[in-house]
Amino acid sequence: MTIYNLGSINIDHFYRVPHLPAPGETLAAESYTVGLGGKGANQSAAAAKAGARVVHIGAVGPDGAWAVDRLAGWGVDTSHVARLDTPSGHAIINVDAGGENAIVLFPGANWALPFSLIEAALAGAGPSDTLLLQNETAHQAEAAALARERGMRVIYSAAPFDIGAVQAVLENVSVLALNAVEADQLAAAMGIGLDLIDVPELLVTRGAEGAEWRSREGDRALAAPVKVRPVDTTGAGDTFAGYFAAARDAARTPAEALSLAGAAASLKVTRHGTADAIPTLNEVEAFRA
Repeated sequence: MTIYNLGSINIDHFYRVPHLPAPGETLAAESYTVGLGGKGANQSAAAAKAGARVVHIGAVGPDGAWAVDRLAGWGVDTSHVARLDTPSGHAIINVDAGGENAIVLFPGANWALPFSLIEAALAGAGPSDTLLLQNETAHQAEAAALARERGMRVIYSAAPFDIGAVQAVLENVSVLALNAVEADQLAAAMGIGLDLIDVPELLVTRGAEGAEWRSREGDRALAAPVKVRPVDTTGAGDTFAGYFAAARDAARTPAEALSLAGAAASLKVTRHGTADAIPTLNEVEAFRA
């Protein structure tokens, strides 16, 4: 069983600031670091660190070779990551003293990858496999349709939220993953309650309030929050999604997957950084114990 991830790869520029800048404000940063990020790279890192076999489908520019090497170092298959002339995606991330963040994203190569790359990557995929998607790359709807033709499970993180992107992919989604804000945005945009969104499975993360899973048949599972002192919330949702996908890939129940993913995300927010800060399965199990 394999998790294929059509996902963004970004170079993250982190600025520690005393507070998030107000409009028109010039603010001196307390520190600056560079790391690997992007919702796709984060989810691939999380799923691989959780023990899944992961194939990443994506693209970087001439400045992104080190990011691909970093993914490969965690056991991610990067043979379907294209090297393009377009600059790699990157993010400007301000993180305040309480761990909250504000992010500016440049898509770069993530939106320039060819669909032929996705077709080649999924050529050998089948019903036992999973496709992860997020709203940070080209060809999401086409990839979801191709995956469903092959009988794959499709897990879609509707972030950054865009109602057009969600509607384009929704008919082929097996698990729709949202945070609380995105869930409210989707319900408002569609003009219906969350329970009426027609998707086989719905996953909603609520930060310090835990997470919930719902099925179309009315089944539900809840994960209680894990109390920690956060220092950086960047990538917490991606950690949750990657661990949840890996747990389901390993045939764990939704409740078991929620619990494991919640613990992984809680441990992640106690660390600075994104993909590099995502814990391994052994670290998560020790944390739970």
